[in-house]
Amino acid sequence: MAIDKEFLDALHTSGLDDIRGQEPVKLALKSALLVERNVIIVGPPGIGKTTLAKNVARLLPEKEVTPCFPWQEVAKRSGEERFVRVQGSPDLTAEDLIGDIDPLKALKHGPLSPEAFCPGKIFRAHGGILFFDEINRCSDKLQNALLQVLEERKVTLGGYEMDFPAEFLFIGTMNPDDSSTEKLSDVFLDRFDLVMMGYPESAEIEHTIVTEQSINLEVEFPQPLLEGVIAFVRQLREDKNIEKRPSVRATLGVVDRAKAVARLRDGKRVTPQDVAAVIVSVLSHRISLKPSVKYLEDVETYVADKFAEFSTDHSLGGDG
Repeated sequence: MAIDKEFLDALHTSGLDDIRGQEPVKLALKSALLVERNVIIVGPPGIGKTTLAKNVARLLPEKEVTPCFPWQEVAKRSGEERFVRVQGSPDLTAEDLIGDIDPLKALKHGPLSPEAFCPGKIFRAHGGILFFDEINRCSDKLQNALLQVLEERKVTLGGYEMDFPAEFLFIGTMNPDDSSTEKLSDVFLDRFDLVMMGYPESAEIEHTIVTEQSINLEVEFPQPLLEGVIAFVRQLREDKNIEKRPSVRATLGVVDRAKAVARLRDGKRVTPQDVAAVIVSVLSHRISLKPSVKYLEDVETYVADKFAEFSTDHSLGGDG
């Protein structure tokens, strides 16, 4: 196999601590990768799917990788070079992943010469990890192009009449609620194990995430106010009138923007008024209302009214 024992041992002992909480998700991902299964991490935006994949990639050691093609030399590759990212898009082609003939090199060396072929990202990931973000944004044609390599760990290039190895761990992500994406076929999905990932399990975990990632503007964010912001965003996630829910990225956005407002007014502490000044700007486009509600009230008004109601019912502190 192309994946080395040193990496698998590191994966076995790692806590994947870049992500707070989510212990069942980490266990599911590690168990799948340890037996070299293809994995798709499924969940809404902003919950850390990409961060989790990058955490796995950081465990890759530098090593010599036997190349896919006999005309290539063995090369030592760093862990970063062994993590290859693909961004899902309807415009992505099979040639982007597998590779294609370079017209200029074909003119110089001949269309079937080894020198004319430019390997795609599948071959670059050989001996490492292919990370496919938003995999449900790829077309049916691209899904079909991936089937052989996902099942057999090799690619057939007709022009060369040969099969070439492409051995890697595959980690994909997808947002199941994104209606603008392609439907993944049953044949394609059958090549994967799905790992379901959700929002932070508790307010305490979300507090830790926000505290660690928030920008330092040398402005105090009073703890009662911070806890109130987190509680408000988590309340929106449970709101029966909301269809698309705000992620931790939204919580972090409110905190950072409120700090910026306080800094711009030369304040030393964030106040509830600072939070109120940014709440609609940060949250309104990150949520969507159910059809039964959105025809009666626009989302901006809904967010503002809900925050005003929340502020009345809760002591947010930080009166500055």
